[in-house]
Amino acid sequence: MRAIPGSPGTLTSLFLRIMQCVFAAGSIASMSTTSNFFNFTAFCYLIASMGLQVVWSFALAILDGVALVKKKVLHNPVLVSLYVVGDWAALPYYISMTWEVVDSEKSAKNINWQLP
Repeated sequence: MRAIPGSPGTLTSLFLRIMQCVFAAGSIASMSTTSNFFNFTAFCYLIASMGLQVVWSFALAILDGVALVKKKVLHNPVLVSLYVVGDWAALPYYISMTWEVVDSEKSAKNINWQLP
């Protein structure tokens, strides 16, 4: 299997996983520092999902770092499938939680969001 930028065990993958972890931690910090954070259940669920994202991204960043240090190739089809399934399984959950937060914000402000 040829080396594709961002594939497991590359420097690009390590950078992307670290940035995922940083941005997920930043979103947790920004949501949890609001004054009425606990009034919306959707925010609590979104923070829980971002917590899972931090753990998932950190674990894969460590795996990428170990592979880079030991100069191992992580192009094993089973391992790549684990990466893909883990990322794709989490994606709908994050999207649905984000839309739940948008919906709760909309209902809290009583805004009629209509397309022109």
